[in-house]
Amino acid sequence: MQVDTGLRERMIAAGIDVDRSVEILEAVNSGRAGNSPAVRAEGIPEIDGTTILDRRAPTSYSVGEEAYRGAMAEIAPEVPADRFGSREEGLRILQFEDLRTIGILLTPYLAYGVLNGGSATSYGDTKKNRAFDGPLFSLYEARFESIAERVRGIPKGIAPAFYQPDGSAGPAYLELKFRHLLLVAKRYRDTARALGLTPVEEPVSFFEMTSPSTESALRARYAEYGASPLLADLPGARQVLDTHHAVQPMLAALTHSDEGMPRRFFDRAWGNESTPLPLPGGHGQNFQVLAPVYRALRDRGIRFAYLGNVDNLGCTVDPVSLAILALSGADGAFDFAFRTPVDIKGGILVRDGRGRVNCADIGPAISKEEVLQAEATGRHILFNCATGLFSLDYLTDNLDTIVRDLPLRLSDQDKDAGRYSQAEQVTWEVIGMLDRFLIFAIDKYDRFLAAKMLMETLLTSGIELERARRYQSTATDLHNGLVRVLRRDYGLELQGGRWMPADVTGR
Repeated sequence: MQVDTGLRERMIAAGIDVDRSVEILEAVNSGRAGNSPAVRAEGIPEIDGTTILDRRAPTSYSVGEEAYRGAMAEIAPEVPADRFGSREEGLRILQFEDLRTIGILLTPYLAYGVLNGGSATSYGDTKKNRAFDGPLFSLYEARFESIAERVRGIPKGIAPAFYQPDGSAGPAYLELKFRHLLLVAKRYRDTARALGLTPVEEPVSFFEMTSPSTESALRARYAEYGASPLLADLPGARQVLDTHHAVQPMLAALTHSDEGMPRRFFDRAWGNESTPLPLPGGHGQNFQVLAPVYRALRDRGIRFAYLGNVDNLGCTVDPVSLAILALSGADGAFDFAFRTPVDIKGGILVRDGRGRVNCADIGPAISKEEVLQAEATGRHILFNCATGLFSLDYLTDNLDTIVRDLPLRLSDQDKDAGRYSQAEQVTWEVIGMLDRFLIFAIDKYDRFLAAKMLMETLLTSGIELERARRYQSTATDLHNGLVRVLRRDYGLELQGGRWMPADVTGR
């Protein structure tokens, strides 16, 4: 289809990918996209120890001896396979520490990625935060207004990840994640040397998907992070800041469903004629946007890739998960947390109409009442943590299929910009496309410390903890989880009432 020259120019000026937007519009109007049925839940799968593993406690894992040796020889030939586990009736029995060490030794074959688009406009929005929890908002209101002015509109990843006990801002999400990866690399080097191996000196590869509204601000901040006290004393700081990245272009909004078919580009944003509205295409677009990055990483010998949202402090490199995925030969593994009372929106693990394990939203796919009834019978409800660990062999071989077949969802919107429809792809619907995958059932307070609202950040930080727990029963658990990951995964220690970098150099 042809796009009016004037409209095309305005779309390009707004950062819109015109060709991709045209492709989507044509697919919607032809019926090839935008009408995928929502995932419907037919049941709740149980933890079976095979596909769905309980990872709340130290885990053992068994694999056929021949498969074990083949996997180790293929993925990491320098790692001495005979040093780990025990043989029993044709199986290799690996205990938690075996798995942990194998996973650590696989570090050179791992990349770590974040979905880093979007700014913190909604994060610091007063109306949205008040709606999250009115009474709690009243407790934090004065502090919230002071902080919100500083975080509105900046990239979420460079907003403070938590607030110090004295109320001051802590390090940013990305600053902490870079430190974590440098510590992961140090852990690998120390472990390799202790086993008499020669370690690779490079840090873990970091990759990200950004957006036109965040890209320049992130590059500028990374230039400053070279002098960060969290990073400067660790080897590889400059290299890890040189990220593999790609910018997610914006898509044009489409006309509201009330306007009927065929759809057109919405061109009356904010009531202005011939004005398009740029929108993100959902995090599921990463499979298209980051395709060159995934392929380049695989060409460099990287075999596995973590992918998660930038605002989840619990999304860290877990060597046990990495080892299990590598030895299982699965295409991917995904973290799901045991549901808590506050998890009433979002995706949970279900068995769909095809009998496959899948991820479906509470509300559209399964009612809150059905979830509560299932829990009353003793079933575990597992809540999506938006964290995946992929085999890059599988991913790079199947990117074209994923991009083509990942459902495109259309949702009508009625906002200040007007009445329009938004086209999005959801990353985690990829689970329903994989033939071989694992689900790790984890402790929410250990690996899922995410904050969509500034209120959640204040709550997790332990601000006014004694009073906050009157409004939110999870306040203590969230804060204890934060304390645990700051010490364990980010190498911080409490000094004089502030979380500061611990000395991890051995000096």
